[in-house]
Amino acid sequence: MTPRDDLPDEFIGTGFSVHIARLHGVSRSRLRGVDLEAPFFGVRAPARSVPTFDDVEDPYERQRRARVHRAHAYAPRLHTGHFFSHHTAASVWGAPLPLEFAEDDTITGYSDLHLHVSAAGHTPFPRAAGTVGHRTLASMTEVTVHDGLRVTSPAATWASLGGLPLFDIVAIGDHMCRVWRDGRGRPTPGRTPLSTREGLRTMLDAGRRRGAARLRDALELVREDSWSPRETRVRCILVAGGLPEPELNVDLYDEAGRFLACVDMAYREARVIIEYLGMLHGERWAADVERLARLRAAGWVVIEVTSPLLRRRTELVRRVSEALGI
Repeated sequence: MTPRDDLPDEFIGTGFSVHIARLHGVSRSRLRGVDLEAPFFGVRAPARSVPTFDDVEDPYERQRRARVHRAHAYAPRLHTGHFFSHHTAASVWGAPLPLEFAEDDTITGYSDLHLHVSAAGHTPFPRAAGTVGHRTLASMTEVTVHDGLRVTSPAATWASLGGLPLFDIVAIGDHMCRVWRDGRGRPTPGRTPLSTREGLRTMLDAGRRRGAARLRDALELVREDSWSPRETRVRCILVAGGLPEPELNVDLYDEAGRFLACVDMAYREARVIIEYLGMLHGERWAADVERLARLRAAGWVVIEVTSPLLRRRTELVRRVSEALGI
């Protein structure tokens, strides 16, 4: 008999609860088989190497996927009254989080990313290695199912993250409230936003929150047209530096009505464009060079913001101020 012969069909190829397996008659010795691993206490899954997501170039996305993968691994032991929240829920909803770092200043790896698990009301407090437990009032949260996982709603997730820095809270709010409008090159137009600014406000006002003052400040800065956390940071730096708020993700046309480009940020009257340049390679880099050349030829001043410039806030504000003539 091979080790796999005596597992019920519903357990093959997926993670499963040890408790449920025992109820199905699976022996303790079988649960210690070499073809199984224990990603969490009380859970078994097919033995395989821990995923690294090394094929994902963006470290933020790599860490987000790792959190979601760990949540799926933990899900079989999730108490019926428990749900994923805070950073874990944010990752499930695809929201941008700041990078987590280990004590040696390296980016935190898969196995060291803690899951955030919450309980509402008098449900037993969640306790398990590799998790951070929370308790909340049922009136202060909303729970739904997304990607097969029981998680706090987008608005409730945002309201739980008041301990993050201001600009990160704004970026998560921008992600939750993004309106997917029609336009040239705009992805999935008409897609339903995850939440609204009013929805965020409702959850914020539901009770006492950690970082409530910072959440309120962030809410005033949340917008519906930001496409990335780096765009959010550029906008927040400019506004904090005393500059007018730019329009976001604007479709621009030349004098003949021909489409030029959709740009990250624009001051139309001053004909100034701000573009954040992330990791550009190959055809994408070449396309961006041509796009920016067309905009300059049409009489627009283009300020390109790189990652190093984003860290030099005073210099960024100075360059935009000079372009605006302020």
